[in-house]
Amino acid sequence: MMRSGNPALKESTFLDLGTGSIVRDDGNVMTLNGTVNKTGLLLLLCVFTAAFAWSQVSTPTGIVGAAPYMWGGLIGGLVLALVTIFKKEWSPVTAPMYAIVEGLFLGAISAMYNHMYEGIVMQAVLLTFGTLFAMLFCYRSGLIKATENFKMGVAAATGGIFLVYLASMVLGMFGIQIPMIHESGLVGIGFSLVVVVVAALNLVLDFDFIETGVEKRAPKYMEWYGAFGLIVTLVWLYIEFLRLLSKLQSR
Repeated sequence: MMRSGNPALKESTFLDLGTGSIVRDDGNVMTLNGTVNKTGLLLLLCVFTAAFAWSQVSTPTGIVGAAPYMWGGLIGGLVLALVTIFKKEWSPVTAPMYAIVEGLFLGAISAMYNHMYEGIVMQAVLLTFGTLFAMLFCYRSGLIKATENFKMGVAAATGGIFLVYLASMVLGMFGIQIPMIHESGLVGIGFSLVVVVVAALNLVLDFDFIETGVEKRAPKYMEWYGAFGLIVTLVWLYIEFLRLLSKLQSR
């Protein structure tokens, strides 16, 4: 049984593939190299559209017209993510579409953060990829093992963070703010640090999920699905690094 805090990579994924869960033709099965290549492609698509959105909203005098890119990318990315999760066999099409749309959101919000705190985006990018490679090293070397207790703990922590963010969003509609966690005080910084750690630990579960898919000889399209799940975690980690760095710099 597999467990992942990432909603795109859950324990039932390889159990509900139907008759396609076992493939005898080696050319039609999920491979590690194929998943890595597709992850790289999704990252490139995301970076290209992010750069486009950045160039459109960033002007010498400030940020202009960021809302359409930010909200369009956010809502469009959420819709495409849900479609991909429920229709995994569509992932060769929906995963690239998700990366393209999500890039618009990332480009707009990154431009806004960089306008407020110059240089923060590059710091967040370096921290995100540094964390990715550090967690990959820890996973491959056995320093961190994806045991069942580890998976359950990370999944529970991820669910708790999701509930906090959901409550904050709902209460915000009524003008009520959850105190301290979104501020630049010690509690706010501490909360962001915890979220960053949980997001980083989700990378370990994602690596384990992909490796298990390769071992189970999942269908070829699952390479796209595994890459999509990893991008979801990386986007979350990057946003949380932006939030943490902004709190630190505002002090």
